[in-house]
Amino acid sequence: MQQVIRPGDLEGQTIAAVDIGSNSFHMIIARVDQGQIAVLDRLRESVRMAAGLSSDGRLDPLVRDRALDCLARFGQRLRSLDPAWKRAVATNSVRQLSNPRSFLMTAETALGTPIEVVAGREEARLIYVGVAQGLAEEKGRRLVIDIGGGSTELIIGKGFSAQETESTQMGCVASTKRFFADGKLTAKRWQSACAALQLELAPTAQNFINRGWKQAYGASGTMRAISGVLHARGGRIRHIDSADLRALVDDLIKAGGIDAIRLKGLSEERRAVFLGGVCVLCAVFEQLQLEHLRVSDYAMREGILYDLIGRSRHEDPCEASVKKLAKRYGVDQAQERRVWRVLQLLYDQVRACWGLDDSDREMLSFASRTHEVGLAIAHSQHHRHGAYILANTDLPGFSRQQQQRLANLVGHHRRSLSNNALASLSGEEHTHALRLLMLLRLAVLLNRSRTDEPLPELRISPIENGIELTLNASWLRAHPLTRADLDQEKSFLKQVKLELKVVAAVQSLAQSA
Repeated sequence: MQQVIRPGDLEGQTIAAVDIGSNSFHMIIARVDQGQIAVLDRLRESVRMAAGLSSDGRLDPLVRDRALDCLARFGQRLRSLDPAWKRAVATNSVRQLSNPRSFLMTAETALGTPIEVVAGREEARLIYVGVAQGLAEEKGRRLVIDIGGGSTELIIGKGFSAQETESTQMGCVASTKRFFADGKLTAKRWQSACAALQLELAPTAQNFINRGWKQAYGASGTMRAISGVLHARGGRIRHIDSADLRALVDDLIKAGGIDAIRLKGLSEERRAVFLGGVCVLCAVFEQLQLEHLRVSDYAMREGILYDLIGRSRHEDPCEASVKKLAKRYGVDQAQERRVWRVLQLLYDQVRACWGLDDSDREMLSFASRTHEVGLAIAHSQHHRHGAYILANTDLPGFSRQQQQRLANLVGHHRRSLSNNALASLSGEEHTHALRLLMLLRLAVLLNRSRTDEPLPELRISPIENGIELTLNASWLRAHPLTRADLDQEKSFLKQVKLELKVVAAVQSLAQSA
């Protein structure tokens, strides 16, 4: 579970970000200095995970070992840092794995910190956050393009906020592997590759053109490599102009392939994936009708750091996403507050014994505020509708793991529980999820009346494989529907080998404590 960032004065704090990309892995360590980051250390290794990924999501063992060895080296550097102030994010190649969980378990051990797998649009948002921090204030919208190893992210934003985000399945490694695996190049082959990429970009491009932008920026290694080559050929530094790009393509085609041309400014490491990166950029220039763009020194890794800083100041994108989702689906705010009041009370009573932390409290808060989003579709099975919405909606700020945890809680917060509930989880993680689920289910059950009638004193305490709930006996007699619901809940929890023991207290709980 990701840790919730502690609020407080960040000045002088050392923070770290790890970007597990499809081509390269990056790590940046920085100190917070007057709200900005002062870089203390950077590490980058070319891993090329996308090159080792098969069409069915299997990862070549040699590439897997290369990735884990890199993460182990990063982990050594990160070991001395406070866990709350380091964040690792994985992108497209990990998203494409057929069994990402297997890879992540080993990778997290090597790195020594949890790894978040982010969806394409969340990756795009983090890229924009990073690029925006390196730019002077400008009026109007900006277009940011990041060509990674396995995907290309397109973002339109204003100031520090991304307004439109898109992630496409094309990158320098993937496109080189797809179109130029043998390193050979002809004019016909180039035209065919560009046409295929333009076709994939077309639906997104028109939407972006309709929104418009004032200035375009490129981010990350592919953009820097291409601009470096163009600058060595006489182009403007940190710029990519369409005329220069076309001239470069002509020379690549004349040479017949990347191995036959020696480009000043191009490293040997970048050479192997250069053709794919140039091809993607040409398709982007064509579809978005670009004439030039500037290349930023900032990218996703800086975005991760600034996002980390923002969360510590309660500028949490997860919070904003949940608010927006609840508003979109017309969630009953009064009921949301009732459930959350009880949920906090339950959480506080078992927190220490169950080893829960602030991130669990935050997840329960999100669940209490979204557990009824499915009512916008239908009352019947609304918990399942809600789970589908939460699992498949873009939620800026959430990793894929966090989004799935939230969907699991909402999808099982009521009605029968089958043996395969949360079956994708195992061991301690499964037990942990079931405990949070028990708390949410009880909070919802106790507020079924949807009224502000005060609830009685209630106490819960952990027992073996479950919890004991103590309520006032006279209140239980006066609320037979709740009693019946609690009896039914016992049978529901029994389906997943959990016990709910309900105790009717004759005297007040304060006296019996």
